[in-house]
Amino acid sequence: MLDAHRLAVLAEVAHAGSIAAAAKRLSFTPSAVSQQLAKLERDAGARLLDRHARGVTLTPVGEALLVHAEAIVGELRTAERTVRALLDEELTVGTFASAGMTLVPAALAAFRRDHPGVALRLLDLEPPDGYGLVSSRELDLLITHRYPGAPLPDPRGLQRTLLRSERFRLILPKGHAKAGARRLTLRALAAEDWISGSPGVPNRACLEQLADAAGVRLRVAYETRDYQVILALVEAGLGIAFVPESVLERVGPARVEVRDAADAQPARDIFLVHHRRPGPLVTEMVARLSRPQ
Repeated sequence: MLDAHRLAVLAEVAHAGSIAAAAKRLSFTPSAVSQQLAKLERDAGARLLDRHARGVTLTPVGEALLVHAEAIVGELRTAERTVRALLDEELTVGTFASAGMTLVPAALAAFRRDHPGVALRLLDLEPPDGYGLVSSRELDLLITHRYPGAPLPDPRGLQRTLLRSERFRLILPKGHAKAGARRLTLRALAAEDWISGSPGVPNRACLEQLADAAGVRLRVAYETRDYQVILALVEAGLGIAFVPESVLERVGPARVEVRDAADAQPARDIFLVHHRRPGPLVTEMVARLSRPQ
């Protein structure tokens, strides 16, 4: 069997025109290069080089083998670049908006301190988008979620791990008439203006499912999937909403009233998705994201 390393030596000698020049390029001694070529000739069963005073020329067999040697060296270099991009030089993470605000920044900052030479990229992707990008290796790691009642996408042969379950809290404007009630239910809040995503958006589908379970109809007066906008609208006294608990951790305690509904306590599952054999940088980022916040 022909050795890929020896084929690379043959290609280098052919391009350099002499064993001495090739040895200098390869940081080998001329005798080491000659030994590798001699072994390659034995493996091939034919003479590959004609030596003369001005250097070397390839025999017809050597010329034929050089075509394959160059192709193999090119593939090896492409593989090397791919591996460096996947493992050593770049890490691309996809995440949904609220995780990008609360979960990701500290992990990315710590990763940057430990790996200043790695190019970090962050893509904003709303679930269920992103699985295909992981499969095609455009993404190294995907942070995604699933709301109650929503189906989980096919992982397509990828590794999907539950990172955490995050509960939602009910928020009302500061001083709202019902904020001080001992027990709040969706039925008691059915006449309120609600703030949620548009039809089909996961948080809206979750709210509609909760309302159906409670036997009430809720009126969504303001439609947005952005939880920062939802917080601002509630703070302005325009309605009430469910928001992830992690989002509230970044809000001053005086801005809104935070309660729980006795008959509706939603939570969403947050997942990490990557290839079944992740590289070391992905493994490290997963470990950082998995640490308690």
